[in-house]
Amino acid sequence: MSKDNYKKIWLSSPHMGGNEINYVNTAFETNWIAPLGPNVDGFENDINKYLQQSVHTAALTSGTAAIHLALVLLGVGYGDEVICQSMTFSATANPIVYQGATPIFIDSDLATWNMDVAALEIAIKDRLAKGKKPKAIVPVHLYGMPANMPAIMAIANEYEIPVIEDAAEALGSTLHGQKMGTFGEIGILSFNGNKIITTSGGGALVSNNEALVQKARFLSTQARDNAPHYQHSAIGYNYRLSNISAGIGRGQMEVIDTRVAQRRANYQFYKQQLSELPGINFYIEPAGYFSNRWLTTITVNETISGGVSRETIRLALDKINAEARPLWKPMHLQPIFKDAPYYGENNAEMLFNNGICLPSGSNLLAEELLSVTDTILNLFN
Repeated sequence: MSKDNYKKIWLSSPHMGGNEINYVNTAFETNWIAPLGPNVDGFENDINKYLQQSVHTAALTSGTAAIHLALVLLGVGYGDEVICQSMTFSATANPIVYQGATPIFIDSDLATWNMDVAALEIAIKDRLAKGKKPKAIVPVHLYGMPANMPAIMAIANEYEIPVIEDAAEALGSTLHGQKMGTFGEIGILSFNGNKIITTSGGGALVSNNEALVQKARFLSTQARDNAPHYQHSAIGYNYRLSNISAGIGRGQMEVIDTRVAQRRANYQFYKQQLSELPGINFYIEPAGYFSNRWLTTITVNETISGGVSRETIRLALDKINAEARPLWKPMHLQPIFKDAPYYGENNAEMLFNNGICLPSGSNLLAEELLSVTDTILNLFN
């Protein structure tokens, strides 16, 4: 049977809560269609309340824009170096190049799949020995799993290097009770269509430093000076979130805790159904870690699984029109970054070669989850 005969099972599709349309309709009724407006202010306040830690928020057009502005705010420019987690989506690393800087890539640890602390310190010492002090460190909370932020922050503080915390995939995750995105000098969120909540396209820059957030808002609205005419004393960007998109975000923030619970329930279902299969390993939370389980991921040990690989699973799911994908291909293995320095072992490469993301949307039906697990179980029978 052709896969077109099966209903599509998405990896992670948008999931509306119901009140989004009310906020959007209010924007239409009051003619707040242009960028900025009450929904933007309200959305930023919603994020502040959710994250706690006395943060301030600038709602932006994307998580990529937020990373770019964070680098600008920290003074990253041509010829500088920025330490970046290798195993991530390219949007983490690309803005470093926008600024004319060089990314210095770091391997993953096997506990969190995020920035390896030992490799991080080795990289800093080596760059210092070469006469180049990194201007920033960019760890990522992969698939919602927190990075080891206490250790990363300790190293960053020791060497006086600011941290840009890429929490694009981790809204709702916590480490010892503290929300991700609130550990670094600047935090980054994403509300892309596939994230745990969405504004269609959007992101945010958050920080405890209110002056940094105010400057981000200024730069994101073309850096227009306070004058009756259009005057600019700095280069600006068209990065501010629209009032319509922010209205969607306001409705989504009302259901964020429910969405986290639904994603975590998906993970528990998959783990219950598949964890006894030979060679199948799940991404476990260390003590004190709480992942939003944005995507449920597994690794497959082909030498134990009887020849079943992550690609075997991906292709089997594709036949039933279920979307699954390999883990992020590490940045140091990407053609565009082949000449960038890299520190660590081959953990990130191993994870990429053996890992797969399963359908994980909060709106998955029970029969869709069963279709996925039955398909995988059949490969082992």
